[in-house]
Amino acid sequence: MVTTETNHNNYATAVPPSTITPDYRKPQPEQTQTQLEPEEYYYTEEGADHLSVDELHHAQINIESCIDRLLAASQHKHIGKTLCLDQSEVIAICRYAYSIFLDQPTLLELNPGVKIVGDIHGQYHDLIRLFQMSGFPPSSNYLFLGDYVDRGMYSLETILLLLCFKIKFPENFFLLRGNHESADVTRVYGFYDECKRRINTKVWKVFVDVFNTMPIAALIGSRIFCVHGGLSPSIQAMEQITSIQRPVEIPEYGLLNDLLWSDPSDASPDWSENDRGVSVCFGTKNVDDFLARYDLDLICRAHMVVEDGYEFFNQRRLVTIFSAPNYCGEFDNYGAVMTISKDLLCSFELLAPEEKVVTMEQKRKKNRQDNINI
Repeated sequence: MVTTETNHNNYATAVPPSTITPDYRKPQPEQTQTQLEPEEYYYTEEGADHLSVDELHHAQINIESCIDRLLAASQHKHIGKTLCLDQSEVIAICRYAYSIFLDQPTLLELNPGVKIVGDIHGQYHDLIRLFQMSGFPPSSNYLFLGDYVDRGMYSLETILLLLCFKIKFPENFFLLRGNHESADVTRVYGFYDECKRRINTKVWKVFVDVFNTMPIAALIGSRIFCVHGGLSPSIQAMEQITSIQRPVEIPEYGLLNDLLWSDPSDASPDWSENDRGVSVCFGTKNVDDFLARYDLDLICRAHMVVEDGYEFFNQRRLVTIFSAPNYCGEFDNYGAVMTISKDLLCSFELLAPEEKVVTMEQKRKKNRQDNINI
C-alpha cells in the first residue's frame, strides 16, 4: 500500500544569497531574462580564470574512457582527493553537453518507457547504487529532475558521469535543470568550493555555463508533466516554457524561478507563501486547475526530502521523487526511482541508505514495488 502521508518540514532547503519577497497571491510580472549569447560561452567574468580559446576549441575526449574511469573511481579509496579526469577532458565534456542541450527543446516531449530520478546532490556512491538497482544506460531510459551538485561530497564525479551519459546516449538520457544548477546557489552550497579545491574556479564557470543551457521541464506521453520544483502563478500556456531562451540565468522571481523553486502545500488550496523565502507554494486547487487545463494526469517533481523516497499529494495527482538516501547524513530517508512503463503504469524502486542495520520491516519496504495506473 502506497503511503500518502505528507511531511512538509523535510525541505531540502536552499535560499539564494539575495532574494525578494513577491506577492505570492497573484502572478508576478516576468523579469527580463538574462539570456547569455552562445558566443559568450565560458566567458562569464574578467580575470585570470578565463579559459583560452585554444583550451575551448581543442578540447577532445574519449567518452567511453571517461565513463570507465568515473565508474572505477567509485571504488577508489582516494576518491575526493584527486579527480580521475584531467581539466581538458572536463572542458570537453562540458562543451559537448552544452551543444547537445541547446539542440534539444526547453520543454522535452518524451515517450513512455522511462525511469525518473530526483535529487542526487553529489551523493556519487548512491548514484552508482541507483544505476546498479535500476539499470545502467542504455538498458534503461532516464529522466533526471535536477539538483545534481552541492551538499554531497562528490559533486564533480556526479555531474561528470551524468553529462557523459548524456553525450553518449543523447536520445535516451535526459537531465532537467534544478534550482541548484545555478551560479548563485552553487557558490553557497558546496560545488564552487569543491571545484576550487579539486581543480580551479574556471572549471566551475564552465559548469555554470552548461547549467544555463539545461532543459526546464518534460512531458511524458502527453500525460505526465515533469519539473524540478513545481507550478507557477505566471504560467498561462505551455508555450511560455518552450519560449524560454537558453542559455539563461535563473531570475529572482517569475515563471522560471517558480518552476525550479516552488513546493506543494496542504496549508492552503491556493497559492501561498513559501517558507524557503523564495518562490511560492501551490495547493490542491492549483494542481487540479493545471492538470485540467493541459489535459494531464500527473505532475512529477523533486526538490523536497521525503521519507520513503517518493510521496503523493492531492489524491495521487502529484508525486515528489527524491533519490538521495540518508540525505546529507542527517535524514533517515530512502531514495526512489519511478518507472513509467510504455502503457503509463508507474512503479517505484526504493534505494535504502547504505551501511545501516535494516530491520525485516525495512527489508520488505525496500523490496516493495507499488504500481499505479494513471
